[in-house]
Amino acid sequence: MDFIQTLAAEFSVSAEHVGNIIKLIDEGNTIPFIARYRKEQTGSMDDQVLRELDERLGYLRGLEKRKEEVTSSIESQEAMTPEISAALAAATTLAAVEDIYRPYKPKRKTRASIAKEKGLSPLAELLLAQEGKTPAREAAAAYINEEKGVASAEDALAGALDIIAEQISDDAKLRALLRAFYLRTAQISSKAAKEQESVYEQYYDFSEPAAKIPQHRILALDRGEREGFLKVSISVDSEEAVRLLCFNVVKCNNEYGELVGNAIGDAYSRLIHPSLERELRSTLTEKAAEGAIKVFSENLRHLLLQPPIKGKVALGLDPGYRMGCKVAVVDATGKVLTTDVIYPVPPFNRIDQAKATVKKLIKTYGVEIIAIGNGTASKETELFAADVLREIGGSVQYMVVSESGASVYSASKLAAAEFPEYDVNVRSAISIARRLQDPLAELVKIDPKAVGVGQYQHDMPAAKLDEALSGVVEYCVNTVGVDLNTASASLLSHVAGVNATIAKNIVAKREADGEFKSRTELKKVAKLGPKAFEQCAGFLRVPGAKNKLDTTAVHPESYNAAKQVLELCGYTTADIGTDALLNLEKKAKSIGLTSLAAQVGVGVPTLIDILAELLRPGRDMRDELPQPLLRSDIMEMKDLKPGMELTGTVRNVIDFGAFVDIGVHQDGLVHISQITNRYIKHPSEVLKVGDIVKVWVLSVDVAKHRIGLTMKQPKEAAAN
Repeated sequence: MDFIQTLAAEFSVSAEHVGNIIKLIDEGNTIPFIARYRKEQTGSMDDQVLRELDERLGYLRGLEKRKEEVTSSIESQEAMTPEISAALAAATTLAAVEDIYRPYKPKRKTRASIAKEKGLSPLAELLLAQEGKTPAREAAAAYINEEKGVASAEDALAGALDIIAEQISDDAKLRALLRAFYLRTAQISSKAAKEQESVYEQYYDFSEPAAKIPQHRILALDRGEREGFLKVSISVDSEEAVRLLCFNVVKCNNEYGELVGNAIGDAYSRLIHPSLERELRSTLTEKAAEGAIKVFSENLRHLLLQPPIKGKVALGLDPGYRMGCKVAVVDATGKVLTTDVIYPVPPFNRIDQAKATVKKLIKTYGVEIIAIGNGTASKETELFAADVLREIGGSVQYMVVSESGASVYSASKLAAAEFPEYDVNVRSAISIARRLQDPLAELVKIDPKAVGVGQYQHDMPAAKLDEALSGVVEYCVNTVGVDLNTASASLLSHVAGVNATIAKNIVAKREADGEFKSRTELKKVAKLGPKAFEQCAGFLRVPGAKNKLDTTAVHPESYNAAKQVLELCGYTTADIGTDALLNLEKKAKSIGLTSLAAQVGVGVPTLIDILAELLRPGRDMRDELPQPLLRSDIMEMKDLKPGMELTGTVRNVIDFGAFVDIGVHQDGLVHISQITNRYIKHPSEVLKVGDIVKVWVLSVDVAKHRIGLTMKQPKEAAAN
């Protein structure tokens, strides 16, 4: 297979760029490095498309390998024909290859294989040809052999029909025909497996066309079946399916044709339908999983790229009842200043004492923001915090943050190594405070599956989910860039070219020898060789470095080009980060970007990136995003009334809508039909995690803790 031409056609890009990408990947370059520093060779293809192309390349290579294995197996059976060889060459999916291989694949003992051992293959061929003149029973009598277990003509006919049934079931063209029929017409249905109340009650008598069923329903049916609440099945018009087979197999309207028709009916009900039912269920689940992983990945990307609240002292509250509310104060860099435990909620209700403690901490350490975990006792803790802020006045604000995964992190070896002096519970409060200061730096310490922004993530194929989420984390970390002198080993391990061992070695060198003064010092880190340096150097920043280019995302390989750009425009590296460079872009354009790029020996895309970095060294792209919504007061669910206008933060985007935090502890659901007046296939077309949105209350069910919201402005609100 010509991978280059195939991928070029599929991705609508030039064959030259695809060839370059394959070469770069095969040479061991990471996707972030290729996307950022090899734009001329890739046509400036972005990170996500590069990952998709890499994944597709892996599939095509696996397909080619499987074709070779199948070819070898069929040839070893001396069964290869020009037709089979051509069919294998033309196959574009693994399913098509397996269909071709099916008749030659070693099988366990079947009714057909037993019949073949009895010598009934010639009779099966005679019947299938449908050209015999002798009555079928007479023709079958010639195969009676009591030693082989063929006691009568009826036994011989039955065995021959078993062979025909399996042959029809294994026919690649017939399977492809029926597969298309199933995809087009099948219904997926479910019934209650047991009469018991459950979250799956809406599926106790359910049916929907398989071609139209939404992906989240597939995942719900799968889980309900797995948990023993549902029986799920696939159905089609079986008479029409058999008719399709007969049309393509039965040649004559005679006794032989009738017998073949009987074999077709048996093949369909006993072999083909169960097989295609499993296959279609598997296909639906696989597509639904791919969709869910895509949604999860997109949500995770937006969650990790939430704007940090920089330069503020934060107080973290990890709510709890019996064990109290854990408190941690961290400085603007995330360093722990102090910890405590307060008991402002039942069963202790030491409210006055807790208020005094929090007020003292705010005053002593200059706390500017409070982060409250959204777990157990969160609502009561939020009411308590809002009350404290009302009493002290001033500008201190709070935000409820997702504490998903905080308990997993606090009990991990990583947390124990980072905070050996603190109790497991206190570590959660530290993590919650830091999540508000820098979500990316803190959340990378946690398994992405535990951060709470997916749907059915625990039902996904583990390897595919891990690969996708790891790619998202890697993208986010490298897009933002990492401070070499403050980053944890967890954060460093996601930098392109840096594995967990190298990350630990970087931290160890920093602790032993003091802060890094330049990027070149990375070369002294144990196990960080030339290839790793090439991959990671541009993503690691050294604020305050003597060589100001070390503070930018300019790769060391382009330092000379960057210096030449400055010189040709009348500047020096000393001007980086100052107002002196305000006219740099204007001067570069006056020379001409193409001309300037040629003079310094880089491509225009790289030149544009260099100019951007020289103008804003060490820039954090998250600073350009809308800031998180901080609050100083709280409402309760009982205060909500239909039509009320509120501002909230999107916490999760799923197939059927989005959950929005409106400051009442319980997130409200904006159904997909309530997001916009225009038609959308998926909520992610309009919303992303972290968006600040205006909503109106549609319904409130206090008993069931449900809030219905709309983003469509009500007519009465518009009139006012």
